[in-house]
Amino acid sequence: MAFIAGSFLPIQSGMNNKLAKAGGSPVHASMISFAIGLLALVIYIILTSQNVSWRGIKDAPTYAWIGGILGAFYVTIIVLAFPKIGPGLTFGLVVSGQLLISMLMEHFQIMGAQQISISIGRIMGILLIIVGVIIMKNF
Repeated sequence: MAFIAGSFLPIQSGMNNKLAKAGGSPVHASMISFAIGLLALVIYIILTSQNVSWRGIKDAPTYAWIGGILGAFYVTIIVLAFPKIGPGLTFGLVVSGQLLISMLMEHFQIMGAQQISISIGRIMGILLIIVGVIIMKNF
């Protein structure tokens, strides 16, 4: 499922890019994307009779609420990068950034991540992706 979800990101970015061009604003395109996503989630919650622990949500750490801001930042940056550098380079850089931060989160067990130490192999894997992005851009 994670692979499928990831494979939809370039398609979503292309759609959001079309919205940005049509409306003249990447930020508004991101907002529309989030609004439609909110509507889809509300419909899903209603159809599946999902319950929520409001007390649990209220007790969540303050930093947990920043996730929505990070999501909005991500979608907006993707809308800006997609037409300038293309989907291949955009998502090559996205994956590189995700792997770097994931590796640090695992090494230092940030936000409950399972402890996996940084190793030469893990660093080389990320560097190979970055080199791949550079090769894609220049050749």
